[in-house]
Amino acid sequence: MQPSGHRLRDVEHHPLLTENDNYDSSSSSSSSEADVADRVWFIRDGCGMICAVMTWLLVVYADFVVTFVMLLPSKDFWYSVVNGIIFNCLAVLALSSHLRTMLTDPGAVPKGNATKEYMESLQLKPGEVIYKCPKCCCIKPERAHHCSICKRCIRKMDHHCPWVNNCVGEKNQRFFVLFTMYIALSSVHALILCGLQFISCVRGQWTECSDFSPPITVILLIFLCLEGLLFFTFTAVMFGTQIHSICNDETEIERLKSEKPTWERRLRWEGMKSVFGGPPSLLWMNPFVGFRFRRLQMRPRRGGPEFSV
Repeated sequence: MQPSGHRLRDVEHHPLLTENDNYDSSSSSSSSEADVADRVWFIRDGCGMICAVMTWLLVVYADFVVTFVMLLPSKDFWYSVVNGIIFNCLAVLALSSHLRTMLTDPGAVPKGNATKEYMESLQLKPGEVIYKCPKCCCIKPERAHHCSICKRCIRKMDHHCPWVNNCVGEKNQRFFVLFTMYIALSSVHALILCGLQFISCVRGQWTECSDFSPPITVILLIFLCLEGLLFFTFTAVMFGTQIHSICNDETEIERLKSEKPTWERRLRWEGMKSVFGGPPSLLWMNPFVGFRFRRLQMRPRRGGPEFSV
């Protein structure tokens, strides 16, 4: 039996609540949500965890080659210091952005909030239609989509990225954009250093250009060049598509499904401000903004692959 005065539909997408509506039908549920907010979000997906570990290992490999193969053996002290600081700063910012993307709730809608009490608390008008996700039994906010990997409906879901083992959505898109930008910049820097290193080794006949033997040095540099080209191509394309989506206020899913906007679009700078927060500033480039230590606690959860730590 549906409550009188409104209708409930089991559908996969389309409008219902505004982005500011939350499940708050009782004080106990409010305290429960606040309790969950204090924990770190993490998705237990095998493929995603492998991809995330591979990402870290490839960045660590690049840092090893740049530092120990190219910079430390260099006779130019300031060349080594300046380039070492730049590359390591970019690597730290990239990995920090990766962690923030992976461990930030992308905007998950509370599971099982399609209850009679919650719908009555919405104070719906007679005949008004709301939408329920049949997969996670939640009332779907406008622009939310269900992720089959996270097993949750995600607000403004753009896509699920295995390389960050998480969905890219309303609350972590900023960190994903920073991750792609810093990886692209560090890849360009590594490629430039590789080119300079090859020139130096050829001129010196491979005798004093590295502490490693010439064959090992060549293999390490070639692999780093291939890694840099692949990483730069992938992240530069993703960075461009993300900026385009933000400026048009349209997620990748909405673009692929050709969904007609039922919301007031925030175009260009307004869209950038809504994602990065506030007017343009250097804080936009900082992945540590809003960071706070969260308590570590593990507990089993039913019906989904996510857990809190």
